[in-house]
Amino acid sequence: MQNEIVLEAPLTINWAINNSCNFACQHCYSRNDTQDELPREVLFACLEKVAKAGVLSVNFGGGEPLLHPHLLEIASFASGLGLRVSMNSNGWLVDAQKAAELKAAGFNKVGISIDSHLPETHDQFRGVPGSHARAAAALGHLAAAGITTSISTVICRINSTTIEELISFALQHKAGQLNFHNFKCSGLGLANKDELDLTPEEWKLFYRGALAAKEREKLLDVSLDDPIIALLGARDTASMVKGSVCGKLSLNIKSNGDMTPCGFIPVVIGNIVKDDLRTIWRDSVVLDKMRNKKPTGKCSGCSKYEDCLGGCTARALALTGDMNSPDPHCWGDEKDGQ
Repeated sequence: MQNEIVLEAPLTINWAINNSCNFACQHCYSRNDTQDELPREVLFACLEKVAKAGVLSVNFGGGEPLLHPHLLEIASFASGLGLRVSMNSNGWLVDAQKAAELKAAGFNKVGISIDSHLPETHDQFRGVPGSHARAAAALGHLAAAGITTSISTVICRINSTTIEELISFALQHKAGQLNFHNFKCSGLGLANKDELDLTPEEWKLFYRGALAAKEREKLLDVSLDDPIIALLGARDTASMVKGSVCGKLSLNIKSNGDMTPCGFIPVVIGNIVKDDLRTIWRDSVVLDKMRNKKPTGKCSGCSKYEDCLGGCTARALALTGDMNSPDPHCWGDEKDGQ
């Protein structure tokens, strides 16, 4: 039986306030998204709706959110509504002054994307020479301003065997958290899948190493957001639900106000400008399917299914067209998933 927890509203909104970006990442999920952005006053009104619905936190992304001309005003307004405000950034535009401004605007946590401990590898992956140095410097500026920092690393072929090096880098730069994000097959991630994605067996080896590191490290929170770690007897201990959190704890809003289950599932379920958030959250047929997935294929006979719930819904949908299909990253067999 699946976990039946259904909140009245998402705990977190991941809000892509813009899609403009100064990088050219090989795995970008939003490069082909609309460039339409909500006017400042409309965005403020939508933030009020979100706060009144009972959402606790908003994480701003993009694109690169620091390219949005009103980011600081938006964050300050959201913070004034009682929302916890965080952001994901590539770090390029974060200097000492910007870090201080972010702190004053209410940001309590900022994640910086760093995909390799090797500058040249990161720079090539992100498409901008010097981006690694600027990202590393951003961590220092943010920490000096009193903002909690984290590092977001998209695991793929360029870094899957460098767990220890990535952890050492995070510790060296005093990041509080290292997020190992599973590779998604959305946008350019799908176009470059054959070059960047791992095989199921390689994912198994990576997660064995990552889980061992998570258990060992005491000064760094090694975070794993992939439901298929259940196959190794583990789960995301910070999560209130089994399987994917998308559509259960969090929701995504695009720059034009369209709501989707997550940033990697391009299925529009409403628009925050014209629709009631709680109504969409409660009545969406798409969200209901995600919350009540049905085991198919090898998932039907897997003893880990009740914890894994088929793995990442975004990957299954992108590669098979069916959110109930087994996660293509899954290394389990027909018997018990081992």
